[in-house]
Amino acid sequence: MTIDRYTCAEVFARLDDYLDRELDPAEVELVRQHLETCEKCSSEYRFEAGVRENLKTKLRRIEVPASLTAQVRAALADPGATDSE
Repeated sequence: MTIDRYTCAEVFARLDDYLDRELDPAEVELVRQHLETCEKCSSEYRFEAGVRENLKTKLRRIEVPASLTAQVRAALADPGATDSE
């Protein structure tokens, strides 16, 4: 059975994944189509997208300590290593 429309509940359940671009192309299209026709869901989408953008903007202003940057790089280089040993 192929789904040709999402309900508001289905869109709301997928909204975070849609914003994070984690849906498959078929789901993206179904969410996009719903957002084009549903003002309530479109308003929620705009709100959520705005919150995320404001958070990203604020986080970009925070200076990250060099020691933290080094720890993250080391962890990425050797994901099996832990500090608890």
